[in-house]
Amino acid sequence: MWLCERVYTLLNTKMLKLRTLCLTNPALITAQRHVALSAVRCVDQGWRAAKGLPENPNAFGPLTNLPDYTYLDGRPTPLGSNQHKRLLKQQEIAAKIVELSSELDFAKERHERLKKQAQAEKQRIIQNKLKPKGHLLLKKK
Repeated sequence: MWLCERVYTLLNTKMLKLRTLCLTNPALITAQRHVALSAVRCVDQGWRAAKGLPENPNAFGPLTNLPDYTYLDGRPTPLGSNQHKRLLKQQEIAAKIVELSSELDFAKERHERLKKQAQAEKQRIIQNKLKPKGHLLLKKK
């Protein structure tokens, strides 16, 4: 406990001396370091967006899509591990797109069917309304 208190007081006195030294010496004030707290985007995103390029320059292109090497005799080269992962991910995305588009088609058809059923029910109710009787029925003929 005594050691911790001693270190703490020593640090406090050193910081106090350093603070007073920085405040009194104008040369040391200009030599202070500033830490930026905002993230820096190294790639100019506005230029890339204006040219229609992706945000990440390494996400697409010949360096990522083509094989690393080719055989001189024309044999197909095996896929790299990242190429294989990318291919599987694209297959999953394509399967999800097909599934969601079929669900969307089903929803559209169901909506149309429900609208037709509601219209038919409305027509049936209108046709089953009370009809004129007696002398009013004879006047219409």
